[in-house]
This record gives sequence, C-alpha cells and structure tokens, in this order.
Amino acid sequence: MSETQIVTDFLSALEDLDVDRALGYAAPGIVYQNVPLPPARGVDAVEKTLRTMFRYGSGFEARIHNIASNGPVVLTERTDVLEAGAWRAEFWVCGTFKVQDDRITLWRDYFDWATFLAASAKGLGGVLLSALNARPKTT
Repeated sequence: MSETQIVTDFLSALEDLDVDRALGYAAPGIVYQNVPLPPARGVDAVEKTLRTMFRYGSGFEARIHNIASNGPVVLTERTDVLEAGAWRAEFWVCGTFKVQDDRITLWRDYFDWATFLAASAKGLGGVLLSALNARPKTT
C-alpha cells in the first residue's frame, strides 16, 4: 500500500470515529502533535488523545484539498471539520505524516490558531441560534 493511501485510510478511519481502526495504521512509537502544543508520544498516548477528542466530539471530517508524497513523507492540505452536538468548526490544516514499514510514525498538524478560534466562535454562535430558535414562542 502506498504511503498516500495509508494516510487517506487513516483519516477515513478518524472520520468514522473508529479509533481502533485508525491506530492500526500507527507505529508503536508514533508522535502526534498539533503545533505548537506538546506532542503525544507513543501509540498509548495517541490513543488516549483520540479517545478524549471523540468522547467530547460527535463528528470529524477531513476534506483533503491537496496531497503529496516524497518517499516516506506525505503532506496534506485540508479543511478539518469538528463537531460536538450542534457546535461545528471548519478550519484549514496542513498535515505532515511520515510512514515507515506501512505505519505512521509521525503525524504533525499545523493550523492558524486565530482561524480555529474564529471557527469555534462561529460554531458557538450557531449553537446559540439553534437554542433560541428551539425556544417556544410566547404570545
């Protein structure tokens, strides 16, 4: 399987919220980092991070716009969509993956924090509007 296919299959497993399937693509010593946050090192730490995210989140989508590989390195330019109930945030992400022996050894995502915070605020606004629209109307 190509490095690019491994990364797209990994992201597809995450979209299905299937942590076990996603971890099947991870090397034991995988490093996962959302820059500039500290990295999760090792499959156990990555599993804990993913299960925590999915405990609070109800949906994830990775819309890949561009993907390129050079040997073991795969770069993705994508829009990630996070959902938690009625809250939804869409934001641009650039991901760097390193694949060795058909397993992901590095997953590092870069995104603009201001854009992420703006998308989060927009998602919160959507939650508030939904709550206001769901209130019974008084006459």
